[in-house]
Amino acid sequence: MLAVEFRNVTKKFKQVVIAQEMNLRIREGRFSVIFGAPGAGKSTLLRLITGLDKPDQGEIFLRGVDVGKVSAADRNIGYVPQSFALYPHYSVFDNIAYPLRLMGVRKQDCVPVVEQVARQLQITHLLKKKPDQCSGGEKQRVAIARGIVKDTKIFILDDPLTGLDFKLRERLFDDLRQMREDLGATFIYTTSDPLESLILAEDIHVLDAGKIVESGETDALYAHPQHVRTMELLGFPNTNVFPGTLDDGTRVASQGLRFALAASGSAAKAGDVRIAVRPQNIRINPEFRDGLLVVPADVTLVEDLGGELHVYLEVEKTPLEALIPNAGIESLTEGKATIGIQPGDLKVYSASTGQFIGQGVA
Repeated sequence: MLAVEFRNVTKKFKQVVIAQEMNLRIREGRFSVIFGAPGAGKSTLLRLITGLDKPDQGEIFLRGVDVGKVSAADRNIGYVPQSFALYPHYSVFDNIAYPLRLMGVRKQDCVPVVEQVARQLQITHLLKKKPDQCSGGEKQRVAIARGIVKDTKIFILDDPLTGLDFKLRERLFDDLRQMREDLGATFIYTTSDPLESLILAEDIHVLDAGKIVESGETDALYAHPQHVRTMELLGFPNTNVFPGTLDDGTRVASQGLRFALAASGSAAKAGDVRIAVRPQNIRINPEFRDGLLVVPADVTLVEDLGGELHVYLEVEKTPLEALIPNAGIESLTEGKATIGIQPGDLKVYSASTGQFIGQGVA
């Protein structure tokens, strides 16, 4: 069963289209991430799911039920906001129990439910404290506990870990995945962080300019992105994307690179294309060049990340980024260099539709 389905949903604010003929299918019982750059429309999508906004056209289904006429209060969705939004004059216990009290559950009946959630998030020792007696990480756990305390099958987490340090976020990643399994529910998590998406998600739905451009299981989506925006955004650092031309459906040229194309699906047409290569697939001053496409470049900046070097380059005035192992390379400084790329690491997309055309071959 689908937990959430959008069918050609459009939403406008003052004649500005925020969601445009959006189609979305979130499978039940999965940890699904809505991933997109800031301004892509993630908040609007969540407001449409929860019922805080109504679509101007299209239909929304929750667990197979058309909720077009169902109010936000009656949709029974657990919600964890981006900000803590805790009541300062309430104890942690009362903050967590608040959604249950709104539903008319007696305080004594809230106790076992709140205590169970608190145990899951390891915050039992905080239940009698006030929010101002808690650290930032503890407040975030309280906010998550309040969001999942309801007996429901759909939970929405609106970028809830933003602002926390990475070590704390890592611990909460484990907690969230375990809670999803324990509850057997659907978790819908929004973020603009590609690493969060890749770490947390079973399924990723890539949102761009108010449209879902691609959906799929995480590993497959990362390895074989079918839309240029997925390729560009889903990874760290962001993928290099630059213009090129496809001459007769078989040869691609750009920035000194020339390679044959192994087309996928329908026959490729000559014209403008966009070429993408991940920073991890660019080699600098390669010792062995067999099979590599090699072009001169200028190194403009080198950032030492410890085990890796983040290298900023220019090839014929086109900026590129590379991520290479720190070990095994002599001191790299700004100036002239040579880069090498395996043809198969170059993916080619339509300049007009953004859809995948094929990848390079030797």
